[in-house]
Amino acid sequence: MALDYEKKLAATATPIPGFLVFDLTVHGDNRGWFKENWQRAKMTALGLPDFGPVQNNISFNDEVGVTRGIHAEPWDKFISVATGRVFGAWVDLREGPSFGTVFTCEIDPGVAVYVPRGVGNAYQTLEPNTAYTYLVNAHWSPEAKYTFLNLADETVAIDWPIALDDAILSDKDRAHPRLDAVTPFPPAMPRVLVTGAHGQLGRALMAQLPDAGFLPVGVDLDELNIADRASVDAYDWTDVDVIVNAAAWTNVDGAETPEGRPQAWAANATGPSNLARVATKHGLTLVHISSEYTFDGTHAPHTEDEPPSPLGVYGQSKAGGDAAVESTPRHFLVRTSWVVGAGKNFVATMADLAARGIAPKVVDDQIGRLTFTTDLAAGIIHLLSSDAPWGTYNLSNEGTPLSWAEVAKQVFALTGHDPDAVTPISTEEYFAGKSVAARPADSTLDLSKIEGTGFQPPAMDQRLQEYLATRD
Repeated sequence: MALDYEKKLAATATPIPGFLVFDLTVHGDNRGWFKENWQRAKMTALGLPDFGPVQNNISFNDEVGVTRGIHAEPWDKFISVATGRVFGAWVDLREGPSFGTVFTCEIDPGVAVYVPRGVGNAYQTLEPNTAYTYLVNAHWSPEAKYTFLNLADETVAIDWPIALDDAILSDKDRAHPRLDAVTPFPPAMPRVLVTGAHGQLGRALMAQLPDAGFLPVGVDLDELNIADRASVDAYDWTDVDVIVNAAAWTNVDGAETPEGRPQAWAANATGPSNLARVATKHGLTLVHISSEYTFDGTHAPHTEDEPPSPLGVYGQSKAGGDAAVESTPRHFLVRTSWVVGAGKNFVATMADLAARGIAPKVVDDQIGRLTFTTDLAAGIIHLLSSDAPWGTYNLSNEGTPLSWAEVAKQVFALTGHDPDAVTPISTEEYFAGKSVAARPADSTLDLSKIEGTGFQPPAMDQRLQEYLATRD
């Protein structure tokens, strides 16, 4: 076999969606040859998914004509030849319009292919003592569920270099069904672990993730204590692709007390640090929810690269968790503000006060935007579903920033009550004589980065009307 030395590393798309052929650079001389068989940075730059291989397998074949397949497996594969030469045939057995699409090519040490899960593989050796190797992103198991197709199916009509009557096949491969009897391989559903699943955001995520093609698993403190390293290490991460950390200690004033301070740091800093560690270890995507309380509120709107300047323990603990999350490669740190969802929140409280005829005093020198959990969840799902770069993203609803007092007046008006019943008051006056945490004066977040990914947060006045209209 004569190898083509010094080819430029390149990737080529094929008629099968997601299936890629790579030309590998092979360096050779009279002593033999060397190649970078899989190089994560260079190949992902050319379009190879960062598929997170966990196992390397080798298949050795003594004779010319050994033919294996067609098997569609529940993992992605990166296949190359260590020695010899093979003819490869691939059939898309995934559910969808490309079902039944065929691609074939020869693989020698200078060629590799990336095969997405659900695409059927078949290989026929063209030289003796051939060994081909493949990286996979799930551990092999004899219990794994495959989808099979007959090597001789007339519909796909693979042009085998060595006729199947003259090839070496197993009885099992000869007996596989024809294409019209194959049940298409189901679409992959990334598995998402949602911590804090019973909270406002957790409930919104659990409701929306299935419709977006994700398989959510919700856990709360009794099932996974993220602040406890032993609990995190004991959890089975095998079936997790994404972690969305919606768990947090949010009692801002309680965090300032001797009893609350360690709880805030455990939930908001130690917990995310534990999740970042397992995300790095297992190659998982980590989504972590941050807060505008990591800023002092003197420079707004806050951009993603603004350095932290927290005023109190809650903001300090959140900033600590943010730093830990930023250490794991595959992360989305989503900073939000003034969250409103199902259950107890500011808008619900104001609506209840209006209904009871109570005229509240509300601070008018803290500025920001509301974030409705339906839109926060939608933005997170957008980041997971798009090609958005890893990193930090601000996410709230869009619109003119308002004070808490202005929000309260809108709630009163929208529920048919007199907005003048709300009395604006300064933060200093409101908390006079009380020991409370300092609040950022301006919580407004710059949304241009997430909008640049194609996600447009809805206007908060629109969402406020909808929220109040659907409350019981």
